[in-house]
Amino acid sequence: MDPSSAIFSILYTISASLLYPVVLLLLFFVIWALASVGEFISEYSKRHRDISSLDQICLKIREMMNNGSHENASDLMRSIKQNHMVSSFATEAAKYVENNNFAPLERLFGEYEIKMASRMEKSRIMATVAPMVGLMGTLIPMGPALIGLSQGNIAQLADNLIIAFATTVLGLFVGSIGYVLTMIRRRWYQYDLEDIEYILESIEGGKKV
Repeated sequence: MDPSSAIFSILYTISASLLYPVVLLLLFFVIWALASVGEFISEYSKRHRDISSLDQICLKIREMMNNGSHENASDLMRSIKQNHMVSSFATEAAKYVENNNFAPLERLFGEYEIKMASRMEKSRIMATVAPMVGLMGTLIPMGPALIGLSQGNIAQLADNLIIAFATTVLGLFVGSIGYVLTMIRRRWYQYDLEDIEYILESIEGGKKV
């Protein structure tokens, strides 16, 4: 066997051996995507954004901060009922406001930015990696399919084409779910960040007066 044939044989063997890991990984992505859809529906059902209520509360917070009533301002912050990220941030920030310790608020804001980015990273991975894995699952069986075609083995050709088409469909299915979830969550979290920044501005505005 000449060196080039040996190299091509090694490449084919390695490629063919990746089929089962690719299929298993793709099945994992499908389960992950379905679980993410359930998590997304649950998150959607709990979202509540009341701009007028937030305006009133932030105005009162600013007034209380101006008057030096930090404890009352912190109690009012704990009463904020908005989307989970906003309410959670307000509750954690209230501890620092109550103790007249404003330095950690910017760090806390950064932590919530990272939390939101991390939630979107999961769906981004699905949107980008799953189609790649699906493409691998499409190309790997094409080698055995072409061999079956050259040998007149129609059954081998059909079996490998079925695997190729199925992995393509699953990869695109998972990628589509990941893309949609990423786009919608990005809009949600932009609103949440705006509300958090509004709360911070109310605290800072009252603190500086």
